[in-house]
Amino acid sequence: MANVRSTYTDSVDFFGLNTPMELVEEYGSTLYVYNEDMLRRRCREIKALSTHPGFTPNYSAKANTNIHLLKIIREEGMVVDAMSPGEIIMNLAAGFTPDQILFISNNVSAEELKFAIDHGVYVSVDSLSQLDLFGEINPGGKVVIRFNPGIGAGHHAKVVTGGKQTKFGVDPETMDEVRTIIERHDLTLCGVNMHIGSLFMEPDGYIEAMQVLLSIAEQWDTLEIIDFGGGFGIPYRKYEGQARLDMQKLGEAFHATISEFAERTGYTGRFMCEPGRYIVAECGLLLGTCYSVKNNGPKRFVGTDLGFNTLVRPAMYDSFHDVEIYREDGEPVSATMEQSIVGNICESGDIIAKDRQLPEIMEGDIIGMLDAGAYGYVMTSPYNQRLRPAEVLIQSDGKPRLIRRRETIADLLAMYPEATELTERFRACA
Repeated sequence: MANVRSTYTDSVDFFGLNTPMELVEEYGSTLYVYNEDMLRRRCREIKALSTHPGFTPNYSAKANTNIHLLKIIREEGMVVDAMSPGEIIMNLAAGFTPDQILFISNNVSAEELKFAIDHGVYVSVDSLSQLDLFGEINPGGKVVIRFNPGIGAGHHAKVVTGGKQTKFGVDPETMDEVRTIIERHDLTLCGVNMHIGSLFMEPDGYIEAMQVLLSIAEQWDTLEIIDFGGGFGIPYRKYEGQARLDMQKLGEAFHATISEFAERTGYTGRFMCEPGRYIVAECGLLLGTCYSVKNNGPKRFVGTDLGFNTLVRPAMYDSFHDVEIYREDGEPVSATMEQSIVGNICESGDIIAKDRQLPEIMEGDIIGMLDAGAYGYVMTSPYNQRLRPAEVLIQSDGKPRLIRRRETIADLLAMYPEATELTERFRACA
């Protein structure tokens, strides 16, 4: 049903049988809402990149670790990675088996490495010192190494993960040292992986980096996994008509590259890519409520509960999320004015959409921040002791299902030694 500004979600029937207002009334504001059909569609688009029998997409769980979404991703035939013991546990809880999990570690302790080893998952290290540590803990074991292909991509310097200015990956020029450490600990290099960055919208740099990793892979005859990483971008500026990443062009080049390598070298292991954002970003949005509107001089501020505790990407990365506006009995509005949507956090940087040309937002309006399914809920915080939102899944039948409850005051108190006493004192609030 069309509303003040809702063309996109109307076009994909995002909310199913409910309106945004009904969802907020039922589950509270703020609220993360996910669409099952869109999640499954994105999984299938990634799987369609190649028909090579060894190709298995590897979902980057750090983008969104909700167990119920992970279960859907597993049902769609993907494997999964993890960046911490917590993510390993979430993946296992969602039904992934240890051989379907790749722990891609970065500057971790011996205890974390041992945790991963003990749980039987594949372990990737990304420095010579961590390779040596892995060998000390697990002599004779299998290891995956993350190499830095020297090529980076991304929408912001903070998300570029390849090249000489990042902390990630082993320099291929140190291969002699890699071999020395592997021999010292009787390790088997069972996989190589890379990651060039996040949110690339042209495939050329990715294909170029694939060739770098394959040239490394060709030097080893023990590999079971060649993982090309991710960074597949999505069009955040939907209302400006931003083009999508050309998946057909990427798929043709990707399939040709891995097929030629396998035929030429006789490699029979797995080829992977790591789509995280591409899988979950567009299937999720964040709903919030406008509680106040004011002008400071010529600046119009729309005050909401959408603080950076609920969606930090705009504050952290200057990220752009399109805005939709819904109200009871609302109708489409074409006239716009410049407004900044701000949150309820005591920080001047608590701006979720700055100087946007949007239809006039009024107190009581529900605001939707699009494409919040990736790096949205997983980066929420209780800053200012505000409660994390609930998460709801719009199922394929159009009905909503609560997949994570809203945080409570009792949750905030739970980690204190005197939690029971405190919860009892504030039971009415908890």
